[in-house]
Amino acid sequence: MPKITRVLISLSDKKGVVEFAKVLQRHGVEILSTGGTARALRDAKVPVVDVSEYTGSPEILDGRLKTLHPKIHGGLLGMRDSKKHKEEMAANDIKPIDMVIVNLYPFEATIAKADCTLEHAIENIDIGGPTMLRAAAKNWRDVAVVTDPSDYSLIVAEMESHEGSVSKELCFKLAQKVFALTARYDAAICNYLNAVSGDEKLRFPTTIAMTFEKVQELRYGENPHQKAAFYKCPNLPKDVPCVANGYQLQGKELSHNNIMDADAALGIVREFSHETAAVVIKHTNPCGMAVSKVSLADAFVKARDCDAVSAFGGIVALTRPVDADTAHAIGDTFFEVIAAPGFSPEALEILKAKKNLRLLEIPSLSHFTLTGNGSATNHLRKVVGGLLVSDTDNSTEHAKDAKIVTKRRPTAEELEALDVGWKLVKHVKSNAIVIAAQDRLLGAGGGQTSRIDSVKIATAKMFELYGERLKEQKLRILASDAFFPFRDGVDLSVKAGVTAIIQPGGSIRDDEVIKAVDDYGLAMIFTGFRHFRH
Repeated sequence: MPKITRVLISLSDKKGVVEFAKVLQRHGVEILSTGGTARALRDAKVPVVDVSEYTGSPEILDGRLKTLHPKIHGGLLGMRDSKKHKEEMAANDIKPIDMVIVNLYPFEATIAKADCTLEHAIENIDIGGPTMLRAAAKNWRDVAVVTDPSDYSLIVAEMESHEGSVSKELCFKLAQKVFALTARYDAAICNYLNAVSGDEKLRFPTTIAMTFEKVQELRYGENPHQKAAFYKCPNLPKDVPCVANGYQLQGKELSHNNIMDADAALGIVREFSHETAAVVIKHTNPCGMAVSKVSLADAFVKARDCDAVSAFGGIVALTRPVDADTAHAIGDTFFEVIAAPGFSPEALEILKAKKNLRLLEIPSLSHFTLTGNGSATNHLRKVVGGLLVSDTDNSTEHAKDAKIVTKRRPTAEELEALDVGWKLVKHVKSNAIVIAAQDRLLGAGGGQTSRIDSVKIATAKMFELYGERLKEQKLRILASDAFFPFRDGVDLSVKAGVTAIIQPGGSIRDDEVIKAVDDYGLAMIFTGFRHFRH
């Protein structure tokens, strides 16, 4: 266990360092420091030796050069159990440094600013900090290295209970954190600089470096014979309503497929963040979705009853906190996960009876829009030997803004339903077809090799699931994620009672399809946007 006798402190984020330094002072530790950190400690009456005084070399080059010195790095890298190292340290007047407390220039925060220039970014690339961290972490058996203020309390506890020493077990864990931090730091610099070409910023850098933090190891992967773990983007904004930002309130740990399905469910409810909405997911596809102007419970019941058979064992996501009425309704069916921006105390009391039901609290969806780029929000798809990176499909077309291509205009009620269908269809596997009303999903077909097959499935599901209830559901629209290559999809839609269609347009047979819609007296609009989801 390394006895802490000398420590070097150099921080950008000085949170908690004064209190920590006072503990070190109480243990008789000599403190070396630089610049603003040294001033902050002196102001708090903590004795400090300036690094420049310790090394005999002044800080030069506007502070760019201050810790890159043999007396610093020799003190960090010298192995205490090596006779040769000890002799060489003594011959060069190098004293051991037993702890380094360093965090880095805020490069990521700097480049996130809209007015950040290349010159400003370059000046916020830390050189001495990562060098000291890596040196100390390499010699972890003899040196404790601290990058995170939340670790101060762990070190204090060990020093208090071990007469000023820190265990090798903790030193190794701290060293692991160092290399994760420097990898992420270097990745941010790499990605930023490789996206700069002349005076322009490239949309996609010439190389991509990514780091993710392990959240948990999973019981198994997509299938029981596969191993799996869940990782989180370290730079993920805390307000993004997603599984990685979720807090599990009860139930078994999330499985691989739970996470995939919950992600799909949250993708849909984000589309309806301004409304009271519910979605039920099975195998990443929606089997039920509804909105309500009455209550969350009403939205949930309508979503569940879209396809109550498929809903069994599914994943539910909601746009509003779960109240008692919604909890009672949820309790009538077996679900794997309920994801919502909160649960009332009454709802938690009701749902705790289902001890295996996973309750996932996520950040609020109200007025949320998933924007921005980077590993946190880009769409990433692994292929053998490579990675596909694209913008997330965040386009938000509205039916009222689409191009009316038929003689008949959609009614106001049809436009509402077309909006619902269009938001849903982008989340169904292509070729995707959705039949919807103003407030709910009626039928969906996706993942087929021909569009007409998806239309057949969507209409068949609607008739099978709704049966006699369709007499009450007069308004039915159809949404297609891509253009109709032939008129056959229109012909079948009419038989299903569809009165309006929303699609991207762009087929060489658009005129044929438009004529078919006109012949039937339906309305159709073109958005100009395709939403394939492979």
